[in-house]
Amino acid sequence: MSGHSKWANIKNRKGAQDKKRSEAFTKVSKNILTAIRSNGGNTNPDANLSLKVAIEKAKEVNMPKENIERLIARFEERKANLASFEFEGFGPYGVPMIVETETDNKNRVLGEIRLIFRDYSGSLGTEGSVNFLFDRVGEVELASLPEDKQLELIDAGAIDFDGEIVLTAPVDLKKVVDKAKEAGLEVVSSELSMRAKQPVMLGNSDELERMMEMIDVLEANDDVVNVFAGFDFHE
Repeated sequence: MSGHSKWANIKNRKGAQDKKRSEAFTKVSKNILTAIRSNGGNTNPDANLSLKVAIEKAKEVNMPKENIERLIARFEERKANLASFEFEGFGPYGVPMIVETETDNKNRVLGEIRLIFRDYSGSLGTEGSVNFLFDRVGEVELASLPEDKQLELIDAGAIDFDGEIVLTAPVDLKKVVDKAKEAGLEVVSSELSMRAKQPVMLGNSDELERMMEMIDVLEANDDVVNVFAGFDFHE
């Protein structure tokens, strides 16, 4: 999933509850679909390492083999009709949000996302109404980032650091990942992401919890690929 922007790390630190994806089967199903989508729709685990890992994790929580096969078969059936759409809007507290989807029914997913925004006192906007508030960046999450390794990563294209997350220009993402591995650093994940230029600062933990809940609900939708939310929170 989308997932290593600032709010994702806040979520981990705060221990926010994953209310909509608490059931193991739902979570691993989403991981399988994400692995397929992020590798060009490749449903062959022998040729798609991310999918192979996702299937292994599904087996670890005892997801039946038939469920996994049915999930992949359903994707194959829909694949020819899938198209990518991006929805923009403002969530609660004026937080700018971008929701990336891949669906065979734009009107259906539009209605579902609009309803979620409404339920959380937000509203969808028109194309381009929010996108300009974000920068597209590469994000590399490391298990740890010793200070003496930062210079090597800067030489490879790192432009900023946020804890264990290294920010890059999109074109430099792979180069920074390769350099991190070469430097003996453990790469947890790497992805293209959207970062808000001026995040909205949330006022308290209640606002944070409501924001995280909305993101969880959006991410639980099968057609949602990524959710980007431009906010920050200081403990």
